[in-house]
Parts: sequence; structure tokens; C-alpha cells
Amino acid sequence: MTVATSDAPENGAVFQFTAIGTGWQIDTEHPLPGRLRAEITALTEDFDRVWSRFRTDSLVTEIAHAPGGGRFTFPSRDTLLLNLYDRLVSETGGAVDPLVGRDLELLGYDADYTLTPDHASLANRVPDSWFRDVRREATTIITDHPVVIDIGAAGKGYLVDLIADTLRDADVDRFIVDGSGDLRHRGLDPVVVGLEHPTRPGRVIGTVPLQDRALCASATTRRAWGEGLHHVLDGRTRQPVSNVIAAWTIAADAATADGLATALFVTEPERLGSFTFSWVRMLTDGRVQWSNDFDGELFL
Repeated sequence: MTVATSDAPENGAVFQFTAIGTGWQIDTEHPLPGRLRAEITALTEDFDRVWSRFRTDSLVTEIAHAPGGGRFTFPSRDTLLLNLYDRLVSETGGAVDPLVGRDLELLGYDADYTLTPDHASLANRVPDSWFRDVRREATTIITDHPVVIDIGAAGKGYLVDLIADTLRDADVDRFIVDGSGDLRHRGLDPVVVGLEHPTRPGRVIGTVPLQDRALCASATTRRAWGEGLHHVLDGRTRQPVSNVIAAWTIAADAATADGLATALFVTEPERLGSFTFSWVRMLTDGRVQWSNDFDGELFL
């Protein structure tokens, strides 16, 4: 949903890899040493082993299959992610809720990619709620029955930030981390990024300069498997949203930008006023809305 329209550091190096089921790219001024590449690869593997609901060996899967619930402790590094979800759930009135995982499974977006909705189970289901069905003590969550956590709203952006932190700790001062279109930039020279049209591949609806910030995007056309079936659910109705087709957000970090890009599908921007960000979103009828402080150019 984003396209870099100007190059990363000139005559630089590119590190491409696969993580959490999608393609990644890191652009740097100089090639990353092997030990740093290995560290990044290990980080992404550990993150996936904790948070993926598609893996049989993940912590999230353990929580989903605990008959009587229990106490489950996440890595201390993920405190910021848990804090962000607390905030998103609160400020959207539950419209963003990481416990939509079971609803996504029943809609067909499950570990086996059945892509076939179980309408009977959906009709009889009592939805789980992050604030009602989970208690949190720092990075420990406590449940009394199985719950399916899905961090699709902000997880990829958070991993972008973890990789950016790893690069900074290694004294890499110019880079672009591209997690399949979710971007984090650091450096003296901005890059111009295109906002890809959600239904017309190869076209953009505008461009924006990105410097020392993050840009994340989401679209209902990216992971769709049937009429009206896609990965962005309203946590209050547990149904796929229908009035927004794409959203782009710019913030200081990618986790926030990613989470807010999802939030814009299910709530009005005014409700998110405690966050500092700029945004663009496209409605399903083709109208485009944007914040007053969006500093890019839209081709309308």
C-alpha cells in the first residue's frame, strides 16, 4: 500500500528476507554485517514464535488452546505493544480489539487458511473482549478460558520498530525498514513515498516525503477471500468493515502508525486526538479524506 518513488541511500545496500509470512527489505548506506543480519533474522523468528496465531508452537497458540486459561508472560520487550493495544482498545471504544482472532478464524482466516466462514458458530458465539476477558500485569496476561489474540492491527509495525532499534543500536544511522509497505525511515535525506491505490495496482493516489518517521498503510483489498470478507474487523460487531477501503498514517514510530491505520477503518479521527499523527483514508465510494497536517500531495 506504499511505494518508494525515490531511492534509499544512493549507492546503498539492500537486505531482503522473509519474516512473519511476508517480504521485508532494509535499505542502508553500507551492507549490513553478517552478525547483524543474523540478529535481525533471530529477532523476527522469536517475534513470530511469540505472536503468530498461525504457528502451533507460538505463545499465542498456547493461550488459544488453554482449556481453563492461565497466566502467560510475554517478553519484556513487548511492553510497548501491549500498552499500545490497551490504548487503542480504550480510545476506539473496543472497535480495535486484539481478541478478534477467534472471529477471524470462524470467518475462514485461520491457521489452515480454510477461507470458508462458519456461520453457525459465528451466530452462536459470545465475543471475547480485551478489557473483560483478559487481565494484565505488566507483560503477563491472565485468562480463565481460551482466547485468540490477533495483533494484525499493529504487530507488523511494532516489528518494524524493533528492527529499527536494532539498527540504531548497531550505529546504523541511515536506513529504511520496509515491512511489506510499512516503513520506518532514519537519515538526513527524506524519501518520497507513493500511496498506492487500493484497487489499481501500480497507481498511486498521492505522495508524501518521509524523514525520521514511519508510514504505515492498510487496505481491505490486501487480505480478502470472498465477497465482504477481509481481515479488518470492527471489534464491536466482529464483522468486516464496509465503509473504508484504505488508510495511511504517519507517526513517529511504526507501531503507532500501523495501529492508527487500522483504527481509521473503525472510528473517526477525532476520537484519536491523544495520538500525534497525520493521515489519509479512502472510503469505499471513492472519496478521499485527509488531515490538515498531511504534508504530502494528493492526486485528486
